[in-house]
Amino acid sequence: MDVDRTAAAIADMSIRGAGRIARAGAAALSHFADNYKGNDLGGFRRDLEGAKATLLGSRPTAVSLWNGVQASTKGVGGAKDLGEAIALVKANAAAFIDASEKAVGVISEIGAKRICDGDVVMTHCNSAAALGPIIEAHRQGKAVRVYATETRPWRQGLITVRQLAEAGVDTTLIVDTAVRSVMKRVDKVFVGADTVTSHGALVNKIGTSQLALAAHEARKQFYCCAETYKFSPMTLFGDMVTIEERDHGEVVGRDEIPSSVKIFNPVFDSTPPRYIDAIITELGMISPGSVYGIMVGQLGEEAFKVGGRK
Repeated sequence: MDVDRTAAAIADMSIRGAGRIARAGAAALSHFADNYKGNDLGGFRRDLEGAKATLLGSRPTAVSLWNGVQASTKGVGGAKDLGEAIALVKANAAAFIDASEKAVGVISEIGAKRICDGDVVMTHCNSAAALGPIIEAHRQGKAVRVYATETRPWRQGLITVRQLAEAGVDTTLIVDTAVRSVMKRVDKVFVGADTVTSHGALVNKIGTSQLALAAHEARKQFYCCAETYKFSPMTLFGDMVTIEERDHGEVVGRDEIPSSVKIFNPVFDSTPPRYIDAIITELGMISPGSVYGIMVGQLGEEAFKVGGRK
């Protein structure tokens, strides 16, 4: 899709999930470059900045989208001519999409090793990275049972249970408020990530911290499955992760409650690193405290430019 349609689909949740959002953004920029009608390098750079702003404005808190967009436009500022700039965007976007898709496969293989035969796993929302290890463990012949939360208000858990059922995994859907009661039956928790901060905190779908707290109380293992492009370079410099608030209509109709009642509909919450046993990435299974080193190692000088240090 083109930039405008992609941005609209991300904004209205037709495209959801951090990885899918990031890949969609990269693909939209590739489409933009491939179909660019101008013949001026300066004009292309200006229009590209506008396309980036449109995409990033669709989900301003999604660091995966930010990283996908930045990865797709890397090096354009140093391009010698329009043809080189266009080729760079297309090649960068293709490389990012390929790496993103492969990352889920690697995470699946690593995470499946943490699932034992007979384990009961709980998951929340809908994350390809989190479901990958579960489905891979089942494919390996391990008897795995899953409790998946409904995940209000968008009920992404319904997508999760359909995907697990299609894979043949024994799956039970639960309402979000049943998490603490059901946790006693669970061995491990696997969730995805929207953002991972430089100190290892997990920003993910609202309700994730509830799972982490319940798992900690019940002494159950809690794993975050996240591609490294979900690590936020901005947090290296003290920037806070903004928790997006969406329209109240997603929660309840305005005519269903008195007009004096306010509605709070945050999309994400933050889980402290002390409640996370490990973060499973395409680079391996790491502790939350290792995020900083990996982030700096991958981003290098570019991270400092982003942070305004150079």
